[in-house]
Amino acid sequence: MTAAPDHRPTFARLSLTERLDASLPLLLVPILVVLGFFAIGAPSSWLTLTVSGLAMGMMIFIMASGLTLVFGLMDVINFGHGAFISVGAFVGVSVLIALGDWTGAASLVLNMSAIFLAVVAAMAVTGALGWGFERVIVKPVYGAHLKQILVTVGGLIVIEQLIHVVWGPDEIFINRPEMLKGAVTFAGAALERYRLLAVAVGLVLFLAMRIVLRRTKIGLIVRAGVENGPMVEALGYRLRVVFVGVFIAGSALAGLGGVMWGLYQEVITANMGERMMVLVFIVAIIGGLGSVEGAFIGALLVGLLQNYVAFLEPKLALVSNIALMTAILMWRPQGMLPVVKAK
Repeated sequence: MTAAPDHRPTFARLSLTERLDASLPLLLVPILVVLGFFAIGAPSSWLTLTVSGLAMGMMIFIMASGLTLVFGLMDVINFGHGAFISVGAFVGVSVLIALGDWTGAASLVLNMSAIFLAVVAAMAVTGALGWGFERVIVKPVYGAHLKQILVTVGGLIVIEQLIHVVWGPDEIFINRPEMLKGAVTFAGAALERYRLLAVAVGLVLFLAMRIVLRRTKIGLIVRAGVENGPMVEALGYRLRVVFVGVFIAGSALAGLGGVMWGLYQEVITANMGERMMVLVFIVAIIGGLGSVEGAFIGALLVGLLQNYVAFLEPKLALVSNIALMTAILMWRPQGMLPVVKAK
């Protein structure tokens, strides 16, 4: 199968001004990091806040990547995505509690093995839940955005109530595995071990998604389907099957994000996914719906900006992400790196 045509001008044909404008989204994160350094002043504080912001951004990206793929390929506005985050957190934490001897041992191998099993269980359950959600709730409302919003919000509420039934209504407080507690000192800054792990996991996932989407046949079909679905189907590929597969993968990624976020906050609640959906949608929108790279950049901007602003002016931290979204959309109404579909 040949690659889908790119309807954007090639980089080589752009003028210098257009090249700078096209490259600027890639420079926003380094620019923000440098501005944060001068605004904060103390290098150790800046480094601590930067790592914390990157960790937060990576976890938001994990949750947002599935949503932006689902919207880009399937044109589905899925507010039920938040339910998968919550379910993933509860399943993963249940596994970690069951493996208490492993998480409490002073062994990095046992600690990481427990987290791995928790993540696998969470992704399996949320992937299966996503399949059922797509079959029962989303499939009847393809192409109708208002109905999608209504039924997926309803699905979110139902699943949250089912969490209350299975796990109870109370918050569940958790401890991180023994070897991931505390911090390491680097250049006078205290860097939490778990946040370093979150940065690594998010980066590995982003690179893996890029490889899959750009170097594999299934990734080529997904990207071509985003740009020109009818053409892909005309070539004999069952894009409908790809739709379902992407929805399952996006739900599983939400489960992974739920486990990571639960360990980050050290407490989980049934509505934690619902609360996270605000940040997830902000990231998906400013990145450009359907763009994994845009979601990655957007998530890092959100995480870094919130940590810097919370340190410099705590009262403004609550509105920093809305201000960021407003500024990005005034500059690029379709997001930083939008996917251009064939007309």
